[in-house]
Amino acid sequence: MDNILRDVNDYYDNKLTRHGATHLGVDWNSRESQELRFEQLLRVIAEEDDAFTILDYGCGYGALFDYLKARKRKPLFTGFDSSNKMISQARRSHPEPHVKWTSDFADLTKYDYVVASGIFNVRLEYSVEEWSRYVREIIDHFDVLSLKGFSFNALTSYSDKEFMRDDLYYADPCELFDFCKRNFSRWVSLIHDYPLYEFTLLVRK
Repeated sequence: MDNILRDVNDYYDNKLTRHGATHLGVDWNSRESQELRFEQLLRVIAEEDDAFTILDYGCGYGALFDYLKARKRKPLFTGFDSSNKMISQARRSHPEPHVKWTSDFADLTKYDYVVASGIFNVRLEYSVEEWSRYVREIIDHFDVLSLKGFSFNALTSYSDKEFMRDDLYYADPCELFDFCKRNFSRWVSLIHDYPLYEFTLLVRK
């Protein structure tokens, strides 16, 4: 897992150096698609929750915080990214007192909600088997850290074959739905009806 994190950090550090604190800096094609992903992920939050704590797991430069702020939502927000470079950028861009940025696993505690966008996509040169084990370990971590629920997205194995890349990970949405249903909660939702080659899983406790 340490090797995977190191290699993924190198990949995204290069993106940030090249493109800065933009959607391209975290390897998304557009800001619109980035925000569409946020919209799906945040559906895990109960409608009655006006005040909540949230962990953005793999926060990058802090785009989810900006998304929430623009919509007048002010949870107690923690952004975690294993890339020190991403966290340094997030801190410079977001000096607000009700937000915390960290790259240290030891800083993570318990949060009402944990959300993660795009952290499983870039498989690099690891085998599908290695990457699948890594994905499940991280999802286990979401469960440990969350009190009310967690959500994440992944590229879908239903993508058009001619557009699939060898360095990306395309998950079987049915397998991950089953994994979450059997291990974490009876209340699991699979969202696969928005116009991107991916899906989102919501796990409510």
